[in-house]
Amino acid sequence: AGKLEVAEQLARVGVDYSEAGFPVASQGDFEAVQAIARGVGAEADAPAICGLSRTHLSDVDRCWEALRDAARGRIHVFISTSPQHMEHMLKMDQAQVLAEVRSGVARAREHTDDVEFSPQDATRTPLDFMLEVLAASVEAGATTLNIPDTVGYGIPWDFGALIQHIRREIPGDYIVSTHCHNDLGLATANTL
Repeated sequence: AGKLEVAEQLARVGVDYSEAGFPVASQGDFEAVQAIARGVGAEADAPAICGLSRTHLSDVDRCWEALRDAARGRIHVFISTSPQHMEHMLKMDQAQVLAEVRSGVARAREHTDDVEFSPQDATRTPLDFMLEVLAASVEAGATTLNIPDTVGYGIPWDFGALIQHIRREIPGDYIVSTHCHNDLGLATANTL
């Protein structure tokens, strides 16, 4: 009920996108995203309702199942790309991560034309690999590239230069957004 109330308030103030939750995380999160998609997101002038998904095909499908009743549904696909996360969390190498990006984003694109992709822990990812991952996501159908500073590692002027570099180096028609942590430990998201 709390997430639905927040989504209703965000719709009233005119936000463009409302990331409602991570449907595969729990049945409760699935039901919350579905309720927001069916309620707040059902109106033609409503914000796009977004669900978060790992690259696993079953996760992408579950995310879409929660979003499918929204007038505008967005799937936000992510995977870790820093060496630390790939080695310790994913137990994957770069080639495996690239394959996951391509398949997960392509599957999301089968469900909706609005697909966001995030390379989790982007600020600790080697630049060449991040650019390769971002290019692969755009080629697979991502329409928004979200560059997250997952662990608060980025410095504002360096982060700005990174975004400019991405815009220069990654061809395609996409929007760039960010997800940054501030000194208070709060996350903020911006679309550029």
